[in-house]
Parts: sequence; structure tokens; C-alpha cells
Amino acid sequence: MKHVRPLRRSFLFLQGPPGPFFWQLSRELSARGCAVHRINLNGGDRYDWPEGAVDYRGRLEAWPIFFDRFVREHDITDLVLYGDCRPMHLAAHRLAKLRGVAIHVYEEGYIRPDWMTLEPDGVNGHSTLDRDPASILERARDLPPLENLPSITASFGRRARDSYWYYHRVVTGRFRFPFYRSHRKGIIIVEGLGWIRKFALSRRRTAQARATLAAIADKPYFLFPLQLTGDYQIREHSPFGTMMTAADYVLDSFAHCAPADAHLLVKEHPLDCGFHNWRSFLQKRARALGLEGRVHHLEGGDLSQLARNAQGMVCVNSTSGTLALSAGKPVIVLGEAIYDVPGITHQGHLDRFWDAPQPPDMALYDAFRRVLHAHCLIRGGLASQSATETLVANSIERLLGDAPEQVASIHEPALFFHGVTR
Repeated sequence: MKHVRPLRRSFLFLQGPPGPFFWQLSRELSARGCAVHRINLNGGDRYDWPEGAVDYRGRLEAWPIFFDRFVREHDITDLVLYGDCRPMHLAAHRLAKLRGVAIHVYEEGYIRPDWMTLEPDGVNGHSTLDRDPASILERARDLPPLENLPSITASFGRRARDSYWYYHRVVTGRFRFPFYRSHRKGIIIVEGLGWIRKFALSRRRTAQARATLAAIADKPYFLFPLQLTGDYQIREHSPFGTMMTAADYVLDSFAHCAPADAHLLVKEHPLDCGFHNWRSFLQKRARALGLEGRVHHLEGGDLSQLARNAQGMVCVNSTSGTLALSAGKPVIVLGEAIYDVPGITHQGHLDRFWDAPQPPDMALYDAFRRVLHAHCLIRGGLASQSATETLVANSIERLLGDAPEQVASIHEPALFFHGVTR
């Protein structure tokens, strides 16, 4: 018998960002008559989804059959993910496409702060956004200029708290989820110790940052913002595998091809737990390459200001590149980035970038930003209650569009929960 597609939207949530965002979004979808389901993969998922869900406690090999059966039995029409490269998300994504399920992928914003990414099918290197310059200009023709909106409230403490409790429950929930393996490289407890060490040395790091900024104050420099090795932007969307390998590649090119008076400022990622000693790593590499006095390590600092003052920016695929592009500075991408478009970024080899960097076509970049905001970004964030509420409201508008609110049957609750209830 041919399967009849349900008239009612039925959303299945998998893993989201640490914090209440996915749960609050599910409440709003439920209030509009949608059925909402959730599969928890670890203790952190259970903590962030306070009422009812299904716990998947099996092995990775059995996940595809479990997921596909769940989609079929619950008439799932929409799958919602945070990130599309986690092993269990990757399998779910592929199986959902086979059944014609609409896929909505969230990720940190391509342009930050104040924005999150929400795309159909995939993000970053898997994005379906057309990167042909002529197509971008054509699509932007009828789009309005970007508004100058006030900043959204954000707190590092809020993100730190949400992340702490999520991963705390991942660790303490291992008996309930014995086969779960995190998509993150490294050991969560070790990362926590790294953060403790980083906070303990905060005064020394501040003094080192001041000294670094003073050393390059009157010198021409290129900016190289580091990314997190565990990020799929490095693991899946770059040729390097680790950020250390990428740094070696950049330093080698700089040593052989950069002008003799040029300096390289390497800025550490603000969410790096500090377990890897980047300062020592860079000092050793600089000595080996004859670059002493020309390679500088920085923790902290205003990235926007640093980008404005730089000769150009080298990045693997970091969203930091958009800050330099907005300032009209040349950017070269060494991996897969959504903004790596001919006419916007330097298209030659890194060896040529140091002495002949190609600046962005600002008219094309403006068109690209308008297309990006219209089709890939939603306003809001995760670092405050007001930011999350804004993100939820704009997500509802994107997910449901202009369709009238769906009305649930009087014989069924608006929100379906199956399986384990706490």
C-alpha cells in the first residue's frame, strides 16, 4: 500500500547546541500544531530536553535501522540538527534524504555575532548556496540593503554554564548510554582541566597579549586566526586534519615567500581550552624556519580591529574571514568556506598571497552578504535568554514560512512524546 504523506508537520530533533534552544523551539512548534519528537543520544541531551523523549542506547552500527524505523513509524516530515558532520547526524541525514524528509541544519553563524546559520540540507562545505559571482549578483538584485541592527545581548558565562552542565551530564550519564562516543576529539575531563589552567594564568596571558600588540604596533603584519582542531571545519572541510598541521603549512609558506619586513600575527581561538601550548609551538617552529621576531602569538585582542590593521588574513575556513572582508582586506581560504567566492577572496596560491594579495570586490561582497542573510542566516544567539528567544522566533518564521498555523486533531495532543519519560 502506498504511503500517504501526512498533512501535519512532524519534527524530529537530534542533538542541538548545549542549552535550552532546541527545547524552547520545540515548544513553539508544538504551540502551532506541529508534532514534535526527540531522540536523546547521551546524558547531556536528556538534561537539555526536560520532558520525555526516546533514548537511543545502542551501538553506532545499529543506529541507521533504529533511526529509519522511527522516521517511518512517526511520519517524520522534518529533521532538525545542529551540525551535519557528527557520525550519527551524518547517517541520519543520509537516511532522511532517502525518505524525502526536509532537513534543517543549524550551526554557528557564518557572520557573527548576532546571527546563527540555518540552511536546508547542509552547512559550511555542504552548503547548497550558489557561489557563482554572476548568480550572487542576480539573486541580490531585489534584496534590500542590510539593516544596521543593535547588538544582541550575549554572555560568555551563559555559554560556559550551558556547556559545563551539558558535558557534565554526558560524563555522568555514561552508564545509561554505554556506547555513546562524542564527536569531539579529546577527553572532556582533560579539556576541563585545561580551562582551569587557562583561568588560573589569565593575568599572565593578559600581560603577554599587551606585549605582543606593542611589538607589532608599527609593523606590517598578516593575521592568521586559529580554529579548534576538534571542529569539523578542520576535520572534514580542510586538507589538514589538525590545526597544528595547518599552522605548519602557513608558517612554511610565510618563511619562503613573504616579504622580509612582513610579520605574522597568530591569534588563538577564544574557545581553545589552553591545553595545547600554542605560544611554545609557534616559538619552536619560528626558530626552525628562521622566523624569530617575525611570528607573534596572541591570546585575546579585538579581532575586528586586528583585521582592519592587517595587510590581509589567512584562514582555513574561519568565519573570522568575514571581518577582514568587511574592512576591505584581502583574505585567502585554505579549506572550504561559504564566502570563498572568486572576486571576494584571493584565488591564487598562498605563496603568492604574501606579496600580491587580491582585495575583495566590495560590491560583490555586499551582494553576497545580502544573499547570505536572506537564505542562510537567522538573527539570534545562544548566549542569553533574550538572544535565544529572538532565535526561536526567527526560526519559527523560517521553518514554517507564511503557512497558516496547523491545527492538531482534538483527539491528539499537540506535542507527541514517545519512549522514556522522566
